[in-house]
Amino acid sequence: MPDQSPEHTPLIEAPKSKLPAIIGAVVAVVVVVGLVVFFTTRGGDDKAADGTKLTKVTMGIVDTGDPYWKTYQEEARKQGIDLEYKKFSDYDQPNPALSQGEVDINQFQHIIFLASYDVKNHDDLVPLGSTATYPLGLYSTTYDSVDQIKAGDTVVVPDDDTNQARGLVLLQSQGLIKLTDGGTPFSTLKDVDTSASKVKVKALKADLTPTSLKDVAAAVINNDFVEDAGLKFSDALATDDPSDPKALPYVNIFAVRAEDKDNPTYAKLVEIYQNSAAVQKGADEASGHTAQFVKIPQAQLQKSLDETEKQVEDAQ
Repeated sequence: MPDQSPEHTPLIEAPKSKLPAIIGAVVAVVVVVGLVVFFTTRGGDDKAADGTKLTKVTMGIVDTGDPYWKTYQEEARKQGIDLEYKKFSDYDQPNPALSQGEVDINQFQHIIFLASYDVKNHDDLVPLGSTATYPLGLYSTTYDSVDQIKAGDTVVVPDDDTNQARGLVLLQSQGLIKLTDGGTPFSTLKDVDTSASKVKVKALKADLTPTSLKDVAAAVINNDFVEDAGLKFSDALATDDPSDPKALPYVNIFAVRAEDKDNPTYAKLVEIYQNSAAVQKGADEASGHTAQFVKIPQAQLQKSLDETEKQVEDAQ
């Protein structure tokens, strides 16, 4: 009989755990999958659908969250452009950002606005291509028609020079004020003939005009801020006429630094905007179907800018 004393009791080896091996296998799989994802998606970040390397462009916009900006970005990527946006809330910001190289191109302004900026800042930003003309509207949460606005009421217009002048001309066309200069792209509050005007006029930053409606009779509001204020474009009591031949200086444009006016990538961005049905549809919807899209040659835009800058200089 075998000796069963403690010192002779056979040792039974404990079963080896398989956990370390399993963990090791899982880690290995995760690492492999991670590497595959990294190398397959890394190329997708900087390459277009056809495999060509994307060209990065930063565009300055006054963002209102309209969905078509995303559509435009996607369409640009198909054409080999990695389009990024730098968003501004104030119209006075995108041009200095472009001039200082913070952005490569911007799209938010019309020709008169650019002309005023260039002259006042001794800059040479230029138009690259056209987008659309948008009517400027007069809105109210107090009245349903212009005729209901009472004598002595206060009406607000944007305070930037170009939109202020356009707003004042609109008010004059509706019989609310009289301008001593007859109404020009450079009219200011100083040109309002208070004794011959029905209402008082106050100027506020463009993004603040909608919030002023609770305190005033009416306000001239830029298209960019209409829907943000909970209004509909159809709510406008009156609008100016963007189809007027004199409206060319109010055509919205892409702007670049003078040395970039022949840049083919930036020119392609203009073409995408003008020719993409998806982008045009989105921009039209964002404007409440008020946008009038135009394709104006760069040379004609530049001529209009030159003429308008001369008018700005003469008006100073």
